[in-house]
Amino acid sequence: MIFLLPPIIEYEQPKAPQAFRAQYDWGFASPSGEGKGTLSVLVDVSDGRVVIELHALSERLMLLDGNIENGYRVQIPRNKIDEHSPSLSTLPVPFLPNLTDAHGVVRLLIEGNGQGVKASRKDKNGPRQLRWDGKDDRNESCTVWLKRTRFEQINHSIINEKPG
Repeated sequence: MIFLLPPIIEYEQPKAPQAFRAQYDWGFASPSGEGKGTLSVLVDVSDGRVVIELHALSERLMLLDGNIENGYRVQIPRNKIDEHSPSLSTLPVPFLPNLTDAHGVVRLLIEGNGQGVKASRKDKNGPRQLRWDGKDDRNESCTVWLKRTRFEQINHSIINEKPG
């Protein structure tokens, strides 16, 4: 009689797409309050383009837009913030770990890697759920949860199209 060992199934890290858009339900809790909403992301690694929109209760809380060539701009109307920087890491981006560039966004959303980040329920597009324990803009401990609700790899012609 021959006994065969069952095959070992390993999680294979997904290959990061050159460009993708994704949407997440998010929630946060900190001593200063709680919230929930929607996070929409567009990333194109080839030119470093990143667009992130954070919404809650039908209000845009934050818009981050830019690329490596022109730099990045974050707008947070509620806090009267409108800042521009050549790097993502120097912008006051709330409720996310420090992201230096488009590759940092990919490491977070596709690989589940980042300081204080825990990823779970992975599929072919990376983690479906992320949890980040860090500090909010008041330097208080906070926890943020992301649950991916939509993911789409896209080609560069869609990203580079000019409207009109």
